[in-house]
Amino acid sequence: MAIDGAAHAAGLEAGMALAQARAMVPELEVLAHEPHADARLLEAVADWCDRYTPLVGRHPPDGLLLDITGAAHLKGGEAALRADLLDRLSRQGFAASAALAPTPGAAWALARCQTALVIVPPGASQADLDAILAPLPVSGLRLATDTVAALRRVGLKCIGDLIGRPRSALAARFGATLIVRLDQTRGIDTEAISPRQPVPPAQVEQIWSEPILTVTAVAEACRSLAEHLSTLLTERGQGATALQLAVYRVDGLVKRIDLRLACPCRDASVMAGLLALRLGSLDDPLDPGFGYDLVRLAATGVATHGPESRRLPGLGAMADPAELTGARTHLLDRLTARFGSDGIHVSVMAATHIPEYAARLMPIGRAQSGLACISKIPSEQQPVRPLRLFDPPEPVEVMAEVPDGPPLKLRWRRRALRIVAVHGPERIAPEWWTPVALAESVKPGPAKADRTRDYWRVEDATGRRLWLYREGLYGAPGDGFATPPRWYVHGLFA
Repeated sequence: MAIDGAAHAAGLEAGMALAQARAMVPELEVLAHEPHADARLLEAVADWCDRYTPLVGRHPPDGLLLDITGAAHLKGGEAALRADLLDRLSRQGFAASAALAPTPGAAWALARCQTALVIVPPGASQADLDAILAPLPVSGLRLATDTVAALRRVGLKCIGDLIGRPRSALAARFGATLIVRLDQTRGIDTEAISPRQPVPPAQVEQIWSEPILTVTAVAEACRSLAEHLSTLLTERGQGATALQLAVYRVDGLVKRIDLRLACPCRDASVMAGLLALRLGSLDDPLDPGFGYDLVRLAATGVATHGPESRRLPGLGAMADPAELTGARTHLLDRLTARFGSDGIHVSVMAATHIPEYAARLMPIGRAQSGLACISKIPSEQQPVRPLRLFDPPEPVEVMAEVPDGPPLKLRWRRRALRIVAVHGPERIAPEWWTPVALAESVKPGPAKADRTRDYWRVEDATGRRLWLYREGLYGAPGDGFATPPRWYVHGLFA
């Protein structure tokens, strides 16, 4: 699969049979190929390449595609960027080649074919690009091995041999993929790079000529970057709803810290304080190693942020709802930064009529969209619900005048209660569109929340107010109601 420099010097080649290689070099050392380890390494290198551009795409098994449009000037131009990239990779122990071209296919071909020209001049015309590609071998078109072998057998060894040929004849003999790859490489057909991560709406970074070696220095950099990010967001009228801090180590390791905010924020002191809390509470603390030479702060999520509200003078200590909301939001942000987004849970409304499933606890990091799930039913039309629900509902024995009538007496927790007031019923049918309910409709059974419920609000002679329901309907076994109805106390009113 791969060889090192010493094996290449001994005359070995990648793809050679192992028995032949051992016959040529008896002392050959062989390691098992680990594709998953190669994929993880490629992912780590791609993560590190984000320092040059956010548009980094993978080209397995051993290639990366970087779209540096608009980013080359940050490194002094295309040639300086390429030299910096290769120099840093070489110091990390990688043997790499790189080329720049107007199309991903042309850059791939120039980098793989070991040509003297590695940078296509900006503004090159179609004819100029064709002239550069013409002497390259057909293997530079990213074709399958058997297709490359078939082209060479008929004498089509260079890309220039294909450019002037009839397209229909090439497609008929070698497949349509050949035409697609040829057009993509020449720029006739567009080819987009699929980036690993979405481009953040706003980001700032700081580069050091001498690496920083302490977490305190990283925290200080966060304060400076937060001020720049705050200015950028203020100019756009936005606030950050999610932050990502990325620190790049000189040996190629990249550490990312993600932080979600309860509401849009552009206060530099708040953002820096939350990041400082997160830096001090990491399960995997920062290990500077030989130092960090780049720190980047990005707002990975933004939302419209209105003008700052200020208290009018003379109001004294009067409670301001906006300030109370801000204090609560700030507390949530600090707790999230300290314990992580999965350590703080909030109550989120769910789209269901089943009472015990109507609200659930969810990590705040995954509940940002659910927090806005508020019922649109007017308050005067919303059904009455108790303050406390029992989980699970408690069985109760009920006596009624008629089977489907309201309860008159009940026995709950070994005590007999006499009902003096009844309100209801409120019928809640099973949700037939859910997978469990659909399965139950095929094979009926006494599954929880999959039978019709009739809810009653009752008050006993002592003033206790209960919320109870009858699960199931009365009917003959032949009608599909083989399990008799049962009564449960589901909640307790104040």
